[in-house]
Order: sequence, then C-alpha cells, then structure tokens
Amino acid sequence: MRVIRYEEIVEKVATMCQEANFELGEDMMNAFHQALKTEKSETGKEIISQLIENAEIAAREYMPMCQDTGTAVFIVEIGQDCHIAGGSLTDAINEGVRKGYQDGYLRSSVVRDPIGRKNTGDNTPAIVHLEFTEGDRLKLKMTAKGGGAENMSGLKMLKPSDGVDGIKAYILDVVRAAGPNACPPLVVGVGIGGNFERCAYLAKKSLFRPVGKRHADPDIASLEIELMEEINKLGIGPQGMGGTTTALDVKIEVEACHIAALPVAVNLNCHANRHKEVVL
Repeated sequence: MRVIRYEEIVEKVATMCQEANFELGEDMMNAFHQALKTEKSETGKEIISQLIENAEIAAREYMPMCQDTGTAVFIVEIGQDCHIAGGSLTDAINEGVRKGYQDGYLRSSVVRDPIGRKNTGDNTPAIVHLEFTEGDRLKLKMTAKGGGAENMSGLKMLKPSDGVDGIKAYILDVVRAAGPNACPPLVVGVGIGGNFERCAYLAKKSLFRPVGKRHADPDIASLEIELMEEINKLGIGPQGMGGTTTALDVKIEVEACHIAALPVAVNLNCHANRHKEVVL
C-alpha cells in the first residue's frame, strides 16, 4: 500500500490551479499557430494573433489569461493500492483550490447555492470525479472551466433511429446557437452513450484529451474530423467575427447505452482551454 500525504495533494492542486490559468498548454498554442496559417479571414487572423499574444503575456507575467478563471473541475484516477493519509482526498483538493486561487489572486466564481447566489469567496467547492484504477498511483487532471462556454453547452436524448446524422445535426445546432457567446475558437467536447448524466460526464472528460489527439477508434476519429470540418464551415470564426476557425478541435467519448436510448451531450470550451495533469 502506497501512502500519499494530504499536504502533498494540497500543494500540487494549488500549483495546478495557478498554472492552468497562467500557462496555456503546448497543445493549444500549437493549435493557435496552425489556425493562424489556415484562417482565411484577415479579421480572424488578427484575433488569433491577439489570442497568442495574450497567452504569451499571461505566461510571462504569471497572470490570468482570462478574467473568468473558471470552476475547478477534476478527474481523479486513484489506484486501489493508494492510501491518502492525514485527511480525505476531496478535502485536500478543495484546500488546494482555496490556496491556489487565493494566493494566485484568481477570481472566485463559485456561489454557495444557485438561488441565494452568495459567493464562497475562494472558488470552492471544486467539482471532483473519481475513477478507480489498478496500481498505487494518484493521477490528478484539472481544468479551469469558464462559465460562458459552459452556459452554451447542451444535452439531448436522441432516438436510436436518429443515428449518426441526428448526432451530427444536434452538435452543429449547439455550436450554431452558441455563436460568439462561447468565445470561439472552440474546443468541442462530445459524449455519446451512457445515460442522461453519464453522457454529460463523457463530454466533459473528452476535453481533458490534448487538442489534436484523435480517438483510438478510427470510426470515432473520422467523425471527430468530419465534425470539425462542418463546424468550421458555419462561418462563426474567432470571437464570432467571421472566418474559417470556429473550432480548433472536436473530441468524442463513447460508452454503452440502453437499447431505447441515444444520449448526446456537447460541452463547449472557449479558446482558454485550460487543463493540467500531475501524477503522484
């Protein structure tokens, strides 16, 4: 049995929260530079150039790349032979978020309840998803998920007879309806299968995959590419100002589902596609 101390998790999470907001990943920077080469709109090119400059300033000055520093969302893979000593895993994650956001002077964007709307003041509680694995390692995957793109996401319980054409039509409808409100260029996460709540998790989970990394199933990978091409024909463009770069990537996760169901969730992420990962 491998032991991981509560305090170590707190420190790692605090660092992840700050680095996610200050340092855009290499996958996103590469996607920006590639989009700059292929974007056909001069306005679109200018906006992409500004996004690159913004990310570079944020990393250099160690300051947030966006005023919306997001909800802290974690997918945690915990090995069955791993033991957390000194406190609970969820408490350690929340303490790390509290420390990271307060010490980093990051905006607190979480309210205690959706009716009273009182801010918690420290961006907690985090949203934590646990996945149990073999071994003795603890993998923490974190994203700072912005509110604008999250608000433009959607879920629909399709009929099995709707098939692939229905899936594609729904995804395009969500992106089209989002327009500029989700701060494109987007990363589009899609969950297909499971049930009502599981397909939403799959859509979120897909966003943790690096931009440009295709699904292992070649048929799903082909669907990802096809959807990105169709989305980029919508003409929404960077920041909704028109152009050929509405999406930088489309990522799909699939799971088994009931014979009578075809659930599909679309979780949009803005150009500040912030994610970090550590293994303890």
